Amino acid sequence: MKRHNFSAGPCILPQEVFEQASKAVLNFNALDLSILEISHRSKDFVQVIESARSLVKKLLKLGDDYEVLFLQGGASLQFVMVPFNLAKEGGNPAYLNTGTWASKAIKEAQRLSTVDIVASSKEQGFNHIPKDYTVNENADYFHCTSNNTIYGTQMKSFPDVKVPLVCDMSSDIFSRELDFTKFDLIYAGAQKNMGPAGATLVVVKKDILGKTGRNIPAYLDYQVHIDKDSMFNTPSVFAVYVSMLTLHWLDQQGGIPAIEKINQEKANLLYAEIERNPMFKAYAVAEDRSTMNATFNLVDEAYQEKFDGIWMDAGINGLKGHRSVGGYRASMYNALSLESVQVLVDCMQELEKQA
Repeated sequence: MKRHNFSAGPCILPQEVFEQASKAVLNFNALDLSILEISHRSKDFVQVIESARSLVKKLLKLGDDYEVLFLQGGASLQFVMVPFNLAKEGGNPAYLNTGTWASKAIKEAQRLSTVDIVASSKEQGFNHIPKDYTVNENADYFHCTSNNTIYGTQMKSFPDVKVPLVCDMSSDIFSRELDFTKFDLIYAGAQKNMGPAGATLVVVKKDILGKTGRNIPAYLDYQVHIDKDSMFNTPSVFAVYVSMLTLHWLDQQGGIPAIEKINQEKANLLYAEIERNPMFKAYAVAEDRSTMNATFNLVDEAYQEKFDGIWMDAGINGLKGHRSVGGYRASMYNALSLESVQVLVDCMQELEKQA
């Protein structure tokens, strides 16, 4: 039996995507060639990446004023590319600090600019999303992180700002309905809801580029990648292909509205048990709890060995919390079933019985 995979990333993907991808590794498009060995400039792969781009726009309901790129380097490279492309010389970008990855993005931006950190929840262990802050209308852009995998918090709404809105959506993109036209630049590592590690999605509104006056290194320049159709260097062919399969799977499920309903059911089920069960306590404050990553701890750590044995015996994988928080983290990405969440809830109830 396939294990119940709560890993934070790389993580669970749809089983049918694995099956399709495994066939393509052996023989792609009846070419008698593997997807791993075809040219990235062949018509077969060009069709793949064009299909993936089209699906991104369809699912996010974006028009032709946006460009879709498939790059490499994960969100970590985007921490560098964003300020290079959007921060003016002597400029002042604004950042919201809600966790480890937001902190890393801020650190990279500070190499180029004086960063205005508009708010931070660091002193409270990043257990919530700051609400009362203002963004200077003269800022070069405002950067936020929609979902914080380590701490289990998620932005439920986004501020109306008069500057370009940039968002790292690595861990919750394609999981819930938003007005994506509100964002000027979105980036996301693939290895959560979109595909395997190795590809990075960038969705950028074309009219925000070319305004910094910077001499941008070619690889860090979004416009270079746009002009080269994401092929300035050899793209991650397999990762883009599996991402295309996953996006197609999501589209067939009914798109983001359908998957959001399921994601909310999974989150409701688990958080209700965390609240009900006296053996556990949630890490994040209730109003900011993520539907993707539920973080929780044992009330009494003496039960850790017993609980670990229970969930491991039940075929659960990837439940250990990040070292920054400890405890447990249940990542409930799009492809995780409601049944898997029920198995976890059953394990939590079993610990309560044995206590």
